[in-house]
Amino acid sequence: MAGVKSDFVEDRVGRVWDKCIIDTTVKLGGGILLGSVLTLLFFQRRKWPIFAGAGFGVGMAYANCEREMNNIIKRS
Repeated sequence: MAGVKSDFVEDRVGRVWDKCIIDTTVKLGGGILLGSVLTLLFFQRRKWPIFAGAGFGVGMAYANCEREMNNIIKRS
């Protein structure tokens, strides 16, 4: 019984939440990194490119998570 994969909606939602947390962490880190590089190279050490990069990363992750959650709702 340990190898049986359940197909409950709650399990699918849990897997999507796990993906969303990982995706948000990666995209937030990438946005901060890209913003940091841009501010060091082009924007004379201002802070707004770092915040903008973080915002874009979180926004992209939110859009991906919303799409995945909507797909689960449509399927069930």
